[in-house]
Amino acid sequence: MHDVLDVLVVGAGPTGLACAIEAIRGNFKVLVIEKGCLVNSLFNYPPGMTFFTTRERLEIGDIPFTSVNVKPTRAEALEYYRGVAAHYRVPVHYQERVIGIAGSDANFEIQTRMTDGEQKCYRARKVIIATGYYDIPNLMGVQGEDLPKVSHYYGEAHEFYQRKVAVIGGANSAAIAALDLFRHGAEVTLIHREPELSRHIKYWIRPDIENRIKEGSIRAYLNSKVTEITRDAVWIRTADGENIRIENDFVFALTGYHPDFDFLRRVGVEIDPKTSRPNCNPRTRESNVPGIYLAGVVISGRHTNEIFIENGRFHGKQIIADIQKRLGTRPPHQTQNETAREPRQAAQMERDDP
Repeated sequence: MHDVLDVLVVGAGPTGLACAIEAIRGNFKVLVIEKGCLVNSLFNYPPGMTFFTTRERLEIGDIPFTSVNVKPTRAEALEYYRGVAAHYRVPVHYQERVIGIAGSDANFEIQTRMTDGEQKCYRARKVIIATGYYDIPNLMGVQGEDLPKVSHYYGEAHEFYQRKVAVIGGANSAAIAALDLFRHGAEVTLIHREPELSRHIKYWIRPDIENRIKEGSIRAYLNSKVTEITRDAVWIRTADGENIRIENDFVFALTGYHPDFDFLRRVGVEIDPKTSRPNCNPRTRESNVPGIYLAGVVISGRHTNEIFIENGRFHGKQIIADIQKRLGTRPPHQTQNETAREPRQAAQMERDDP
């Protein structure tokens, strides 16, 4: 059992880091538990990805995000968040998953499991859950979805050169994957259950995907549902009831993702049965469980397009302001709060180091 923490943050994504930084600024004793690596979801984005938002809207901790591009790349974002974490000396335990939270307000026990199976226990007065949503895909529930050739995440296109690839989905990720695969020599089929592509596709991507479909470079089946995936094919049913077999080598089921609702329920957070939104005070971000706060996209339920880094990064200020009212002002913890570098120096430190 470890010493009692003031704040334990679950998740080291941009929002979790922002919460931890605010806690450090408030002189609270804080620890972040992360099941993967720093900003794990961003790390798992496609290597060549460019953000849709501008760099200043990704900033946390009042540290400028310097980039050669107006819209930064995944690599630049990873470098930036490493720099921020180093500047504030954010204490993070990696490769450790929170499996349970017991106790009550001001006296929580947090159970974790390491990748090697070892279990640990921490005590904390307050808990912030900032676990995001990218780790749990929305499953289609069809036979063959668990085959090795099926992935719910898109990486790089090269290995699919001259292969038959199905992309399932009609939103932004599916459009980007289909275009990238096509331009790297794959034979691409796009399958979407709705009669039209999603309105959330970015304005500069939509004409590209629509024109590739129109000219036949990308074959598209809209208003169609996947009914089965086999070793060498994908079966779909069209709106008029026709069953079609499509020869296939690989499948990217980019059907979206959702927060870990089961984990939230296990710790006592109420989930709306219609929207899947957790019970959360919009002013303080405290859940229905006193002392447990929610931050970032985990608040949005299944409406994950409502909260991004751009707005989730501000939740930390709301949460820590409420915690300060509850716990009062804390004396400085030197091991956590010595931040010798100026913000601009911290943002540049990795780029300048030999």
